[in-house]
Amino acid sequence: MRSVADQLRDETRRRNAALPPEARVALALALGDDDARALAAARGISTAEARAQIARSRRLGRQPSCADAD
Repeated sequence: MRSVADQLRDETRRRNAALPPEARVALALALGDDDARALAAARGISTAEARAQIARSRRLGRQPSCADAD
């Protein structure tokens, strides 16, 4: 049995797929801005520091690809 959340996810997916690429990129950037503002508000830091924390967290635990070794 499908849940309401499943239906909302499908609806959002269909709506986003119908957007032109430029609008999808703009939406992704806006969501990233929202995330940075939310983190800044939650931690009492500036938005710039929140962006830096997000960038640092992406690098944690990452290992360089052997394909990059020339």
